[in-house]
Amino acid sequence: MSGKPITKQQVNLYMSYRKDHKQTTAAAQAGMSERTASRIDTGQHSTTKQPRAYRTRKDPLDGAFELHLIPLLKADPKLQPVTLLDQLDNVMPGKFGRNHLRTLQRRVKKWLATEGPDQEVIFRQKYMPGFMGISDYTWMNKLNISIAGEAFEHKLFHYKLVFSGWSYAQVVFSGESFESLSTGLQNAFWRSGGVPQTHRTDSLSAAFNNHYEQETLTERYQKLCKHYGVIATRNNKGVAHENGAIEVAHSHLKQKVDQQLRLRGSRDFATITEYQSFVDLIVAKINRQCKTRFDEERKHLTALPKRRTNDFSEQYVKVTSSSTISIKRVTYTVPSRLIGHRLLVHIYDTRLALFLGHEETLSLPRIYAQGHRRARAVDYKHVIHSLAKKPNAFKYSQLREDLIPEGDFSLLWQQLTAQHVSDKDCRYMVDLLLLAHNYHCEDALGRYVLKNHEQGKRISIDMCRKLFGPSMVTVPNIVSHQHHISDYDSLLGGMHG
Repeated sequence: MSGKPITKQQVNLYMSYRKDHKQTTAAAQAGMSERTASRIDTGQHSTTKQPRAYRTRKDPLDGAFELHLIPLLKADPKLQPVTLLDQLDNVMPGKFGRNHLRTLQRRVKKWLATEGPDQEVIFRQKYMPGFMGISDYTWMNKLNISIAGEAFEHKLFHYKLVFSGWSYAQVVFSGESFESLSTGLQNAFWRSGGVPQTHRTDSLSAAFNNHYEQETLTERYQKLCKHYGVIATRNNKGVAHENGAIEVAHSHLKQKVDQQLRLRGSRDFATITEYQSFVDLIVAKINRQCKTRFDEERKHLTALPKRRTNDFSEQYVKVTSSSTISIKRVTYTVPSRLIGHRLLVHIYDTRLALFLGHEETLSLPRIYAQGHRRARAVDYKHVIHSLAKKPNAFKYSQLREDLIPEGDFSLLWQQLTAQHVSDKDCRYMVDLLLLAHNYHCEDALGRYVLKNHEQGKRISIDMCRKLFGPSMVTVPNIVSHQHHISDYDSLLGGMHG
């Protein structure tokens, strides 16, 4: 019909009728004019909409984009439309406002696409099974996870086999240290049942000497890779997308953890072990989804060595006269019997193993210093017997606040010293700690004394000793039977004259 555009369906219908009918009949059946049918037959008609070469309204920027902004974009293509709009206002005050921002954004986007600089191209990689494992650390702080009510700032060590997507994740207490890298990587190798040909990280200081221009491994990381027969590689500095296989996995893992926390209804865990088990269940579900590809990849992994290698660093320390040692900016107390001895310390990610000679004498939880500050890990049980002999030393001790256990004892001390710190209060606290250690009743004793103190009662040490000390032991009446002298002769093999 005249004045109406011809659709593609009409053209197809006309062509089907045209096979068996004249042009006039086929055109009538398809609902078009003979003139249109003639153009179709000669190939002059097209149903494709042609782009218009004219404006439907006046240019809102009135030529200012070409005159003032294109020169700026040519000089620096990273200029944002908001910045360019501010520049227009400087050049032509009051003429352009925020209502022109969307127009300017479209104009800049089009200019960048047609005349802007070349962008970096991401080349998708093809990986063979068993070729590469990749690992990195990721912060979990934004998920607001807490342990026993206290905020838990931590990272996850995250390992992934690139071909299959099989993953392993481990809670990390420290920064990106060699101890956490070695522990996490070895756990991942043994959990997956094999070792890939190459292992990629970013420029971890625990793995690479980054102050060198060439790629140089640290001595410990080099020994670790040699033990497992894996080739160490890293992505180029500042090129995050080269580690994309793990970066994307970070995002997916944290999203799944967040969703499971929402279903759980709480982000607080009783212990770190409970939280690690929670993460393990999520990772196990991820691994079930890639089981088919992992079964294929596992055939191409290199066999594990007969044993693990060291996942700790070593340091020699001497126990001071204050019964303390210092390791990585953290002061630890140790039993006073070790004063003056030189100890070998195996520093793991989560603990310290202390050796006197070749024998392990003590294991301590590892503490990490935050920022540039030093930290302390003080256990009153290590020094309480010495302190009980000279309780006045408690008053001005550098470790005084650290010697008091957190919880009820700490609250009690705050109440006792609300006005000032007296000698009497110091002796009272030392005596309480001695009882708590000797009678193994720290929680019960602290709760009892604090509760009574809040009610205005100060429980005496004798009363505490009577309530929490060991009960009187009843010695049983043992009746002995004296054997006849002849029984000894029989035992020795006969009678003797």
